[in-house]
Amino acid sequence: MTPLGRLIAAQIAAAGPMRLDEYMRLCLLHPQHGYYATRDPFGAAGDFTTAPEISQMFGEMAGLALAQSWLDQGRPAPFTLAEIGPGRGTLMADMRRVIATVPGMADAARTVLVEASPHLRQIQRQKLGDVRHVENTSDFDRIPLFLIANELIDALPIRQFQRQRDGWAERVVALDDAGGLRLALSAPEPGLDLDAHAPLGQIRELCPAAGPLVAGVARHVARHGGCAIWVDYGNWYGQGDTLQALRRHRPEDILAHPGEADLTAHVDFEPLARVAQAAGARVSRMVTQGDWLMRLGIAERARRLQAAGDAGAAQALHRLTAPGEMGHLFKALAIWAPQAPLPPGFEPLDDDADHA
Repeated sequence: MTPLGRLIAAQIAAAGPMRLDEYMRLCLLHPQHGYYATRDPFGAAGDFTTAPEISQMFGEMAGLALAQSWLDQGRPAPFTLAEIGPGRGTLMADMRRVIATVPGMADAARTVLVEASPHLRQIQRQKLGDVRHVENTSDFDRIPLFLIANELIDALPIRQFQRQRDGWAERVVALDDAGGLRLALSAPEPGLDLDAHAPLGQIRELCPAAGPLVAGVARHVARHGGCAIWVDYGNWYGQGDTLQALRRHRPEDILAHPGEADLTAHVDFEPLARVAQAAGARVSRMVTQGDWLMRLGIAERARRLQAAGDAGAAQALHRLTAPGEMGHLFKALAIWAPQAPLPPGFEPLDDDADHA
């Protein structure tokens, strides 16, 4: 058992079974043994590869989308250029290179990164220079906000509930007879009705932190202007068990190596869109990453890079946009200021079509 696994087992022995969201939080962010607190998980030497690490084209397209939205909203200055969960800083570096070509935009931008990991903060400063780090989106200045979050919400801790004959029981981490970790079910919670029509055994996942996070950004955009683009893997109204562990680019049991494997779950975009609307922002339809990037012109960018000698441009385009690769697995959602034009690459929600 890993050092963190032993700590978790001791905590369960003392206090009883642990909710999955608490288990995920410890695995990812424990200050001494947490996954993100102790390592650089990205790339071939890590445990997974994100779109910005595959090709500069992803960040360039995201930068173009934010730049056009900034132009459409009247070139506000100053404004916050933000990323939540910026990893190595690769996406922000690629976006800023594009933004530097838009007259006046780089001078107006105030780069802010929301990052919990001290280790990753150091890596980001090495790549991006003297940027401002904040703990929460509530720390943003009260000026227009143009924000990107890529593969962020999937790493937020989730709770899981399973439909039983007498209600919804929560899945928890408990101890087996040998003192190891196992999954178990709590007693059903009275009055909890996640889905009255769900069959027995159905699992529903809730992400307690996702709604407040998106709502906070939406309120900021609604009040001060700007837009936010969320890219993650998931679906509209997701259900079922999607919690997974990835270690050394291979899936494994979520309890196998606490603190040494990445833990993620698919994002349910529908409730996030609704909380953003309730906060006063405009909201797009969920689109596939492939459709979004193709609408922004990534195919032409790949052709130009290939003509300039980038032998990997075509393969990167395929990985980022093809249905069998990241193109359909990953989805994108935009929220933006009322009365502002739709951000490029997106479509309005059907119930928002009268504002299009």
